[in-house]
Amino acid sequence: MDPEFHRREVMAESLSRRPLTGLLAAQLISVLGTSMSALAIPWLVLTSTGSATRTGMIAFAEMAPYVAMQALGGPLVDRVGARRIYVLGNAAAAVAISAIPALYAIDLLPLGALAGLVAAAGAVRGLADCAGQVLVPGTAGLGAVPLERAAGLHGSVSQTGLFVGASAAGILVTVLGAPTVVLVDGISFALAAALVALLVPVAAQPQQLQRRLSTRQYLADLNEGVRFIRTSRLLLALAAMIAVTNLLDQGINAVLIPVWVRDHLHRPQALGLIAGALGAGAIIGALVAAWLGPRLPRRVVFTIGVLIAGAPLSLVLALTHTLPLALIVAFIAGLGTGGLNPILNAVLYERIPPQLRARTLGALKAGAWIGTPVGPLLAGSLIEATGLRTTLLAFAVIFLAATTAPVLLPAMRTMNRAPLQSGEPAAADN
Repeated sequence: MDPEFHRREVMAESLSRRPLTGLLAAQLISVLGTSMSALAIPWLVLTSTGSATRTGMIAFAEMAPYVAMQALGGPLVDRVGARRIYVLGNAAAAVAISAIPALYAIDLLPLGALAGLVAAAGAVRGLADCAGQVLVPGTAGLGAVPLERAAGLHGSVSQTGLFVGASAAGILVTVLGAPTVVLVDGISFALAAALVALLVPVAAQPQQLQRRLSTRQYLADLNEGVRFIRTSRLLLALAAMIAVTNLLDQGINAVLIPVWVRDHLHRPQALGLIAGALGAGAIIGALVAAWLGPRLPRRVVFTIGVLIAGAPLSLVLALTHTLPLALIVAFIAGLGTGGLNPILNAVLYERIPPQLRARTLGALKAGAWIGTPVGPLLAGSLIEATGLRTTLLAFAVIFLAATTAPVLLPAMRTMNRAPLQSGEPAAADN
């Protein structure tokens, strides 16, 4: 083979994969910062106020607009463009999050101001994340990367960011203080926006709709995404199950684990260790799923993943005060979580037509995340009413009930079926 021809071929392949690489790098950096502030902000509120309920309120203030924009942002992404929304949303999140340490430094950060800033950040992050999901199939297509592998890589970098950020957060909160850690998150959003602006071309997004976005048309577009979901029992079943597990996850991560650490271990480094164990397991689980995913039955892997991802950790935290055991179970739970996302994303990308992805994925994600603002409030209220141990046991029981869905629901059997070429799921899973 002509060496010059080979060099050009390698260069062309590298350039074609640059958009996916840029999107993955942006996701890694963004999640890295977010996972750090996800520990720093609850710890700041918990140690400042001593109130699990107020800690839950701040988590609610961020998650409620995040979920709302996931549901409502699809038509906007379709018209403005996924790439532009991703860049602008992350840039706006950088401003809102960076304002938290700035106001704290001059003693102008009451609880209401903190709630307002995290709410603003949650809203623009919701839009940006909706757009980011839409960009995955396009960037994969430009690089001729199989969709399941691209989804697995996207999940892997997310879990890597979670692992590294969460592991570092406990130490950095102790050494630098929570406000400085939150500032790092603000910087990470700015870097993510810059990477996508520079490396991801407009060609990676679905064609923008040219219709004028009137209120009537906006509602019609939202309804089109919901109507598509209603044609698929599989999509409905997945959204319902994940809505419950996400509610519980958010309550555990934002309130129950910080309170458990405060009451039994008395040091924030343990927060980072637990989150790091979850993240390490999730990285390995996501990488294994990306590598072996095409060769394994999806439903079996998905069932095992959901069963080990939730209930065991809540149960162990309820029954023991031992950090090493909690870390082992957290790692196993992370393995389950990491194996779920590549399968879930591949199923969604396969079954949703490109022209409907923004509004349908937005509606699906909003449905799956609809309970997450309630999770921290529920956890905080139950702790103050019944105690930490009883709350953890209740969460474990509900987790176990919710994660039996892949075994009991007939619609889940269609997860293994190849979708129709048109992307329509109705004939495949109804």
